[in-house]
Formats: sequence, C-alpha cells, structure tokens
Amino acid sequence: MDAARGILALMGSGETSPTMVTLHRELAAHLGRDPDAVILETPYGFQVNRDDISSRAREYFRRSVGLTTVVAPDTKTDVDGVRDQLRRADWVFSGPGSPSYALGRWHTQRVGEILHERVRRGHGVTVMASAAACTVGFAALPVYEVYKAGHPPVWLDGLDLTGALGLRVAVIPHYDNTEGGTHDTRFCYLGEPRLAALERELPDDSAVLGIDEHTAVLVDLDTSLARVWGRGLLTVRRRGVSIPFQAGTVLSLEQLRDLVSGKTRAPTAIPAPRGAAADEPGPSPTSDSPATLQEAVSASEARFDSALAARDAEAMVAAILDLEAVIAAWGADTEEDQGGEWARTVLRGMIRQCARPSQRGMDEPLATLERIVGPLLDLRGHLRSRGAYEVADRLRDALAAGGVHVHDAPGDSAWRLAPTGEEAPAPSPE
Repeated sequence: MDAARGILALMGSGETSPTMVTLHRELAAHLGRDPDAVILETPYGFQVNRDDISSRAREYFRRSVGLTTVVAPDTKTDVDGVRDQLRRADWVFSGPGSPSYALGRWHTQRVGEILHERVRRGHGVTVMASAAACTVGFAALPVYEVYKAGHPPVWLDGLDLTGALGLRVAVIPHYDNTEGGTHDTRFCYLGEPRLAALERELPDDSAVLGIDEHTAVLVDLDTSLARVWGRGLLTVRRRGVSIPFQAGTVLSLEQLRDLVSGKTRAPTAIPAPRGAAADEPGPSPTSDSPATLQEAVSASEARFDSALAARDAEAMVAAILDLEAVIAAWGADTEEDQGGEWARTVLRGMIRQCARPSQRGMDEPLATLERIVGPLLDLRGHLRSRGAYEVADRLRDALAAGGVHVHDAPGDSAWRLAPTGEEAPAPSPE
C-alpha cells in the first residue's frame, strides 16, 4: 500500500502492548519516509501522570515500531496548533483514558471534525484504541461514570467517524473483558443487563460494534474493506442478537452496513486483495500466546515451578530471564501500571526461591567431601605407614583427579578442594 492510502484502525485494547507490535509495524510501513506521526493525548489529558503516559507511548512506538512521534497536547491555549498537527499528520494515534472527557474536549475544540474529515477523505492512518475507540461511533459510553461512579448508563454523542463510512454504530472496546471475575465486566465494564438496557435506546437502523481485547478492526478507506485482526472477535450486535467474526475475516463496508441496519444477518466473508490494508498484517497472535501481562507472567511462573520440581537449574534461570524480558516488553503499556508491579513481585519471589538450592549447591560439595575424604586420608596414612607408597600415591592421584588436593606433612595430611579448572598438583617426592 502506498503512503496515500487511508486506514481507520479500531483497537479493543492492548494498543501499546507487545501483542500489537506487529500490527503497528505494518501500519507504519505504509506511511513512507519520515512521516508526521502524532499521539493525541486528550483521553488521558486530565490525569496527573499524563506526561509519563505520553513518554511511555512515544518510547513504545520508537523502540518497538520504529516510529518517531510527537504529542498533540490536551491544551486550552493552543487549540489551533493541535488542529493543524492533526490536519498534517500522516498517522494519528489516540488511546487510553476517559471517553467522556475526550468527547467534551474534542466537541468543544472541533477536533472531532478534523478526525471525521481524515476518515471521510481517506487521509493517512488513524488509530483509535480503547477509550478513544469508544468515541468514534455516533453514540458513546461514559465508561468511567457508569462503572466507577455509579451513574445511570446513558449514551453520549460520539464523534461519528464511522458515519463517514455509512455505519451507524456505537463502538464498544474491551468487549470480552473478564477483569471482574465474580461479576460481569464484559462490554467495556457494562455487563449484560446495562448493555441490554442501552441497546433499547438505539435507533432501529443502528447496532453495537464490539471489539474484543487485543483485537483490531482495520478499515481500508480506499478499497472499503474491513479485516478483523488479533486474538478475539468483532461482534455486530443488534437487539441482543450477536454476529461474531473471527480474526482473518474480511468484510466489505457494504456488508457491514447491511448487518448494522438489519438488512442481512450472515454475510459471506470475501478474500482480501493483495496489498490492501485489510490484508493479513503479519501473523495475528494465536490463542496459545500470552495476550496480557498477567498471562505472560503466569506462564513464566509455571515454567519456573516445573523447573524447580525437576531440579533443573538452567530452566529455572531461563524462566527468570524470560520474565524479566516480559516485564521490560510490557513496560510501555499504558494500561498495565498495577500489573507491572505485580509482575515484579513475582519475579522477586522466583529469585528468592533460587537462594536455598543455590546455597545448598555451594555448601554440599564440601559437606560431602568431608565425610568421604577424611576416611580416605586415614587409609592413605595407614598404607604409608606400612610402606605401601605406590598404592598410597595412586589414592592421592585419584583424589586429585576429583579436585581434592592433598598436602602431606610430617605425621599428617591436609586437603583442600581445588577451584574448578585448576590442575592437580604434581606428586610430591616421598
């Protein structure tokens, strides 16, 4: 795909995680040389650690994707500058935070109009993930207010970027979330009852577009093809009836429009043409590969426990080093602050478990040799006293071959354990 082709990428989660590196690289490869790449920080602009989030995101794209980015700040004073950045940008990314906060700012500052124009004209790559993905439909969820503050579930007016594609949808990322454990946090923390209630308020010609975690929907704005990428599903849901599409599925926008409006219910996926953005952008993560930091940590911990049970020190060390690499790889993920500290706690626990067997391994050779060498030296002394010097020397040489150096003194013999690799001493003359 050449640099002129436009792409709208919607991500359900994991936008700055290792699982999405391949996808980001493929999208960035279409931009040409020295692209203008902008991170739009507005969704998390109210957070006190917004500078840290921006810094981590920039480092993620620089190190993992090879993309140099600038940050379009959440500002009240240089709104014109931000709008100009977005107009010029070849690549725009926005991700975690609060959908309602972002919408309030983008509506007021007319940033939404510029994003809408990018999609309508097919200009560059526009990546909207997590909270930002919530804003792209004609209706949007106030996730923080409903889940954290207990506000009644309502729809907000979205940016309606999908309206430029003829899709009247409410986009819900984190669609398959399971963080609640004992309570339902699917559908971006709404749960089934609240989503069902909100669905009844949607117009008849609209639907919910659900994007699972660590999953993306790539819309090629030139070919009007959409492809599902990642570990999970894209779901078109109307009035409680869901139509899921697995990773690798390619649909035309016309097919999606018919699904959203209720005109059809089971379209046939079509093959993607070579070179289109809807082509498979490298291998999608498999269901067996860790999709989250928690999964990766659990896998490393299980490997370590198995190695410990098998008394396999090399495999124990390998599990520790792999976990350290996992923590570093997830360090830029803007959604894994608490998970990162938990991962480091697990790593420290694994290292501590190495202390006892390591100390035992350092102590055991001497403890064992003390029980063996003493009687052998007594035997050697007895042989020497009876004049059996040749046999005594052969016993000394056998000990030396095992790393035990014997020093004879009048009436006694001393020994020491030679460092690994040290040559045995030459036999002393009798």
